[in-house]
Amino acid sequence: MVSKRLTREESRARTRERLLESAAELFAERGVNGTSVEQIAERAGFTRGAFYGNFADKHDLVRELLQRRTERELAEVRELVADGNGHERMREWNRARAEHLDEWLALRLELLLHALRHPEVRPALAARERLATDAHAQALAAGFRARGIEPPADPQRLALIVHALEDGLLLQRMLTPDELPADVVADAVALLDRLWSRT
Repeated sequence: MVSKRLTREESRARTRERLLESAAELFAERGVNGTSVEQIAERAGFTRGAFYGNFADKHDLVRELLQRRTERELAEVRELVADGNGHERMREWNRARAEHLDEWLALRLELLLHALRHPEVRPALAARERLATDAHAQALAAGFRARGIEPPADPQRLALIVHALEDGLLLQRMLTPDELPADVVADAVALLDRLWSRT
């Protein structure tokens, strides 16, 4: 059977995707600053020229990686909470993510450090955080509506609390995995939800 030949656009999209995957792996292993364009290209199986044919520089790749990761996570979360009653599905999602917690946190923290060292990247990271908070806000608002409850504060502010709590708890679980369950975030969010629903 003859395999279908990729169009130029399809080939470029595959190259770009592979470069992003390789960069994410290397950033988690070595850090953003400790990873060169050449290393990303080599890990992906391409030349330095292929990298620059897809990205202006490493900062451009970091921004794209942030956007892709954010869009994927948001799509997953929105699907989980679409009916306003996704606590158990969120719990399973958090358990699955806990299996790769070290890699997930390594990449997240490396991107934060990169933004700390390179202020020009901060708007992209801030936009990613806003999107994540927006997803939480939509889920919280849907949950309150489904139960006919008036939220105790602006759902956007409540969502910021949830998002910050999630970051902190995942760090704690990474440090003490034997003390905290894989679904510690889901437990904390469920507790907050019960408290907020009483007001």
